[in-house]
Amino acid sequence: MSRSRARQILAPASGFLLFLQAALMVTGGAVRLTGSGLGCPTWPECTPGSYAPVLGQAEGLLHSWIEFGNRLLTFVLVAAALVTLIAVLRAGRKDLRVLAAGQFLGIFAQGILGGITVLVHLNPIAVSSHYLLTTILIAGATSLYTRRKTPAQKKLSPIAAEIFSRAHIALSAIVIVLGTVVTGAGPHAGDINAPRLHIRIQNAAQLHGSAVAILLILTIAFYLSPQVSAPTRKFLRFFFIASLAQGLIGIVQYLQGVPELLVASHLAGSAIVWILAWRVWLTVQREEKVSVQ
Repeated sequence: MSRSRARQILAPASGFLLFLQAALMVTGGAVRLTGSGLGCPTWPECTPGSYAPVLGQAEGLLHSWIEFGNRLLTFVLVAAALVTLIAVLRAGRKDLRVLAAGQFLGIFAQGILGGITVLVHLNPIAVSSHYLLTTILIAGATSLYTRRKTPAQKKLSPIAAEIFSRAHIALSAIVIVLGTVVTGAGPHAGDINAPRLHIRIQNAAQLHGSAVAILLILTIAFYLSPQVSAPTRKFLRFFFIASLAQGLIGIVQYLQGVPELLVASHLAGSAIVWILAWRVWLTVQREEKVSVQ
């Protein structure tokens, strides 16, 4: 593969990788929402003696295939990460090697953590860790995709923009963590016998909602800061709109008793909001170089 060809492949490969990382968050939620978390009750096999679902499984064939399908997505992710890593190496993009290798290794870590989650019968701490690792990989994939054409270097931003960006990404991460607490206390455990966090879902939801409200206020203040660049403002607008929609979905799903379809929408929205939060961070912390080295 020539260097120019590798650079051509890098763009779609990194974009597809980012899409798959976000999709994994949604499909993992689908497993939980359909009560299929233990559709394959062991790991790495689906059921003792078989890596794939078999007729007559006690867990039910539908639940087994839903869980097995989510496992199969990992193999697609591995392939996408491998293609991206090879493209990075062949293109001579030394600046992207750590990011690309991190995606490849992180997917294997995700598979192992997923296996542990099954073996501990969907303990909410393990489920949350599985979800949070996905958010880390999404951030890495976003950085990789953003820098697919041109290398980036540390940006010397005004002090106000630096402070706002650090507070914004930190609070965005806290909102996600608190969201996993709501999930761990809620009814959609992935299996009827899965343990739950010993916290009232009302209290968890109020804490999560309060953090979201503070984040929206911070986003407005960040946007109005005179030291904020035009690219940062653009992504702050996208982030605010997506976060506001996400908050409204959260309120409605809470009032409606967390119906599955709304919860699934909220999961998809969380991936979008996190990608936008990371893009805001990147516009302050990194700037593109003029040419590829």
